[in-house]
Amino acid sequence: MSNSSFTGDVKAPIVSPLAKAEDRFIQYWLPRFPAWIQGNYLTWMTLPWSAMVLLSGWLAQYSLHWLWLSSLMLVLQWFTDSFDGKLGKLRGLGLRRWGYFMDHFLDYVFMACVMGHYAFLVSDHAAVWFFILVPLYGAFEVNSWLEFGATGTFRITYLFVGPTEVRLLLVVINAAIIFVGTAWLEATMPYALTALTVMICVVVYGTQKRIWAMDMAEKAKQPSK
Repeated sequence: MSNSSFTGDVKAPIVSPLAKAEDRFIQYWLPRFPAWIQGNYLTWMTLPWSAMVLLSGWLAQYSLHWLWLSSLMLVLQWFTDSFDGKLGKLRGLGLRRWGYFMDHFLDYVFMACVMGHYAFLVSDHAAVWFFILVPLYGAFEVNSWLEFGATGTFRITYLFVGPTEVRLLLVVINAAIIFVGTAWLEATMPYALTALTVMICVVVYGTQKRIWAMDMAEKAKQPSK
């Protein structure tokens, strides 16, 4: 595969409520990074952010206020994840394929830690809901990766929701747990999992429909046998 044929570093236009504001923020701060910071440094920062999320969940068993640490990690991971690829391009780092692979693999690791760290806060019978949540959320990322492999288009927003909106929702959930407690979390998880299941079904259906149409359009251009 030639360097010009790889498009994993080019995302489809983000269609979400916060997309424009986020882009303005990134474009303002991107040229202001210190010269010694490289994009791959920011990519690797997801590992300590992930470890700290798990630690915050464990500590939150003793005081729910430790979830403020979890929220801080969500903000920091959003920051480093937003700038790593763009900073790499600006500095001419040349790690397009590595960035695509490592960035999105570590994104999954981080979100798996976030989804799983809530299991520390609920009863044993309810903890299983959060272990189910990890692969269910992961299905959205798998859909994105496979769609890119099949179509060459890399999308990270579905149903007008992107990674930034998901992180913001988790920050709100953390605040609600701190101020209200965890009883509501256990009670609502079956409904949340049901809603996510419906959403992934809608997303996968739409994705396969687009891929089918591409195949049929390609077939129509071929000479009849």
